[in-house]
Amino acid sequence: MVDNALTVAVVGTGRMGGAMTGTLRRAGFPVVVFNRTRHKAEEVAQATGAEVAGTARAAAATADVVICSLADDTAVKAAYAGADGLTAGLRPGAVVAETSTVAPQTVHAVRPLVEDRGAALLDAPVSGSVSLVEVGQLTVMAGGAPEALERARPALDVLAARVFRVGDLGSGMTMKLAVNAVVHALNQALSESLVLAEKAGVERERAYEVIAASAVAAPFVHYKRESFEHPDRSPVAFSLDLVGKDLDLILGLARQVGAGWIRPRRTAGSRATPSRRASRSMT
Repeated sequence: MVDNALTVAVVGTGRMGGAMTGTLRRAGFPVVVFNRTRHKAEEVAQATGAEVAGTARAAAATADVVICSLADDTAVKAAYAGADGLTAGLRPGAVVAETSTVAPQTVHAVRPLVEDRGAALLDAPVSGSVSLVEVGQLTVMAGGAPEALERARPALDVLAARVFRVGDLGSGMTMKLAVNAVVHALNQALSESLVLAEKAGVERERAYEVIAASAVAAPFVHYKRESFEHPDRSPVAFSLDLVGKDLDLILGLARQVGAGWIRPRRTAGSRATPSRRASRSMT
């Protein structure tokens, strides 16, 4: 349990935000949650003992640390702005840890809204799935002022095994996109390798056992084993729309900095399109 705990607000109670709330509550943090769809926040609150706020502003007004976990850039910008946005409720000295996966430019766009309130902004995206949140084993990639990170660290340390400060504001998102480029590639390669082995006569479980003991056995390979071996009985972990969103962000950053990338295949009118197996196995 945490003594003299900071109060934490969690804005966005989807899979990751809901799991973060549970882990913070088990560690003894007072947590206030807000979700645009209120019943999702109420479900998380009922399961964890968190309080529910009616607006992002009301959630932030109670908090020393605000953790934002939303789907995309549009949702992030909307959550910060307006009379009921989270920045309207920020107290001087508060820290906002933006854990959503968005473009570095989005973090810079909302920065003035935070700093005008006397608060600090970190981009602090995470690597790891819900199962890792639940046991406090995420990896946090933080960008922003060192002193802001230290103020937010008690909450982040509960969620993560490692918290890296990788540079100034925006560098956390840059690093997250670099990590996700590897994760999405590994997911696709692992899916296709299992299909190859199975079609050639090797049982899927035995093939996975070998891969998990090989040179490619990243943590992802181990904690996603059930999803790859039994995809039909595993819940969806990451929607294909969000995979496509990530790939578009990665390609956009590559174009911006002049890094050469091969563009993934697309279907008409769609984003970059990964394998269908991704929806069950991705982080």
